[in-house]
Amino acid sequence: MDTPATYSFPSGHATVSFACATVLALAVPRLSLPLFTLAVLISFSRVYVGVHYPFDVLAGAVLGIAIAIALRTLGAVLRRSGRSTPQG
Repeated sequence: MDTPATYSFPSGHATVSFACATVLALAVPRLSLPLFTLAVLISFSRVYVGVHYPFDVLAGAVLGIAIAIALRTLGAVLRRSGRSTPQG
């Protein structure tokens, strides 16, 4: 596979790996260390193979964590609002 001619911002691999690690770590806190270690390794690999700059993966990591927290918060709000409305 050829190396891309252009760089993308932010890194999609970093975004997805950190979003998944965050969601799973919030669900199973004892797995936080291995999950985030894997996310860091995936992100580092993007810089190592030369398809991203370090700031690309850092931005992707921040974005992924923010998306995961936002979705978890949205889910909690929707669950609470669903309980307060009458059925039927």
